[in-house]
Amino acid sequence: MSAEEVRALMSAPGNEHLTWNTPLSEEHAAQLIAACAPAPGARIADFGSGWGELLMRLVEAAPGSTGDCVETDPDAVARGRRLAEERGLADRVRFHEVPAAEYPGEGYDLSVSIGSSHAWPGGTPEALKALRAAVRPGGRVLFGDGFWEREPSPAALEGLGAEADDFSPLLGLVRQAEAAGLRPLQVTVADQREWDLFEAAANIGRGERWALANPGHRLHTAVTEAIDARRTGYYGGYRGTLGLAYLVLGA
Repeated sequence: MSAEEVRALMSAPGNEHLTWNTPLSEEHAAQLIAACAPAPGARIADFGSGWGELLMRLVEAAPGSTGDCVETDPDAVARGRRLAEERGLADRVRFHEVPAAEYPGEGYDLSVSIGSSHAWPGGTPEALKALRAAVRPGGRVLFGDGFWEREPSPAALEGLGAEADDFSPLLGLVRQAEAAGLRPLQVTVADQREWDLFEAAANIGRGERWALANPGHRLHTAVTEAIDARRTGYYGGYRGTLGLAYLVLGA
């Protein structure tokens, strides 16, 4: 048995139970789209797009606009292409199966990256520079990234498998955006209900669904132990400590 096998089984039910792979409500998403204000005919790129739900909604909000989804997960890309076809967006939304840091995009009206700063070797600062470089002067950037809502306890760090310097406070994140030549137009954060629903559907819920459907599997015990560890890490550790901020930025 390997840790990789257990992680694969915990994610086996896939992403179909998630609208987006981030703590985000319908109301909050609508507010972000309104703040990004894509104009008719806009060109939009989402780096680390997953199945592209947020980008598709941005495209739907702007007649004649087009979107490029940059994503390496083949399951997410397959779901995204299916969704785009079902919603009549197949000719306006394209998927590119390349790493975000390697996609040569430029001249966009809006660039987006939610929870994907790790895709750039330099993390958050490099992600922000790349998103800034991808848009034309006067364009906008929508950036979602983690931050510390409060100083992390040892239990929070253990639950995340993180170090204290992996994230900064919210103001530190805003300052990093400014250092990349971006001006904050709107800053919002995921609330606790958004986080709880996300953990229940994604990180914890995926594994629980697999375990319930496969009670006799040879790795059932290992998977349930991993689920219990994740639940302990969240409710007993980083819940209320790790935040997710959504920054709408002007270039």
